[in-house]
Amino acid sequence: MKILIVTVFFLIFSSIGFAQSVSDLQKKKQNAVKEIEYTTRLLKDAQKNERSSLSRLRLINNKITQRNTIISSINNEINVYQECIENNTLVIEMLKTDVEQIKAEYAELIRSAYRNRNASDKILFLLSAENFNQAYRRYLYMKRYASYRENEAEIIGVVQSVLNSNVIKLEQQKTTKQLLIGETQKETQQLSKEKLQQNTEVNKLKSKQRSLRQKLKEQQRVEQQLEREIQQIIEEEARKNKAAGGSGFALTPEQKLVGDNFAQNKKRLPWPVERGIITEHFGIHQHPVLTNVQIRNNGINIATEIGSKVRAVFNGEVSRVFGISGGNTAVIIRHGKYLSVYSNLREVVVKKGDKVATKQNIGTIYSDKDDGEKSILKFQIWHESQKLNPEDWIGR
Repeated sequence: MKILIVTVFFLIFSSIGFAQSVSDLQKKKQNAVKEIEYTTRLLKDAQKNERSSLSRLRLINNKITQRNTIISSINNEINVYQECIENNTLVIEMLKTDVEQIKAEYAELIRSAYRNRNASDKILFLLSAENFNQAYRRYLYMKRYASYRENEAEIIGVVQSVLNSNVIKLEQQKTTKQLLIGETQKETQQLSKEKLQQNTEVNKLKSKQRSLRQKLKEQQRVEQQLEREIQQIIEEEARKNKAAGGSGFALTPEQKLVGDNFAQNKKRLPWPVERGIITEHFGIHQHPVLTNVQIRNNGINIATEIGSKVRAVFNGEVSRVFGISGGNTAVIIRHGKYLSVYSNLREVVVKKGDKVATKQNIGTIYSDKDDGEKSILKFQIWHESQKLNPEDWIGR
């Protein structure tokens, strides 16, 4: 009976863990599938312009990354199913042992009952008691014995039912595992096609290294101008606060509250566009085409559809709206000690000093005809003079 209890607990806990693991992996896979679908849509728009571009290459790179995420999730799901199959096989063996043991015990009970089946024997057993209390205890024993026999029969039925159910479940898990293996093969074939497309784009762009280096130089100049504007805001605030006897940002009680609320919403801020994909991440990383060349990004680049609107990620006040030669228009919004920066805009509908609300439209992203008709928002978050990774702040 102890083995049966252990088996039941094993079944319960393994089922809970299995369901949670599969659910998490499927959610991760579904998110990757959605991002691939959106990336494919953006690539179709880019293909209208036959000219190869870094934007198109980055979209393909993102697609490959998400495809690898899908394959990894499926493989992990296969491993979970394999572990569950092994556990279920063990449980089935344990249940079979339980059934055989209980059946053996029950058979012995039946044989014992058969040997003592004469009703007169039961009466004599009671009458041979030395006193009434002993007779009553014998009566209770006989009653419990009969009840125990009935329970043993019920337990055999329950265990056999659980056993049959697990045998069916085991076959279903084996079938699902085979389907997942087939799905992995399909995704791997698709990944090979995308890598071929990636190599084609890289080879085309390698013939344009001179223009790519020029474009990178221009991009660095734009980044430096943005950084200068942000530093000016920080220096102005420092001067104001120094005059008031403080340090850092000079904050009114209202601005301090906004800043505190901004910090509390880390990982929950809305995206600065309704829908998009990150094609360039925060920090220093290798250039996708130029060898031995690294890129530093103070924020992230988000690819989206042509004509997409940009929205404020939190309540705040517009600190700057300015044009950048070769970088279009930029908007800086202050949220207490935090700044959110939106650049590469072609139209802006706010001005310095405007109060903005979360998700309020502040402008439209510029679409570059010479770069595959791509709409790229450059987005940054600063805490005073410290650059922050926006991916740590926006919701997923």
